[in-house]
Amino acid sequence: MELLLNLLLLLLLPITAIAVVMAKDLIVAALIFSVYSFIMAIVYVQLNAPDVGIAEAAVGAGATTILFIITIVRTERMEDE
Repeated sequence: MELLLNLLLLLLLPITAIAVVMAKDLIVAALIFSVYSFIMAIVYVQLNAPDVGIAEAAVGAGATTILFIITIVRTERMEDE
């Protein structure tokens, strides 16, 4: 069961990384990046590094995502004419 979970997590990591790069909307990219960070936090816990996993979940999936979204919303968008 643990092997299956590890394989699933390692399969989801490159998929989410590619999805971040391919996303057209910046807010969608920030949210997918949050999912990537949360998956990495789970991987760290699976590797017996719960302190790193908690830090990744708090900073990577939490604070960074909030800062990205606030910055994107407050930035003025320029339209192509």
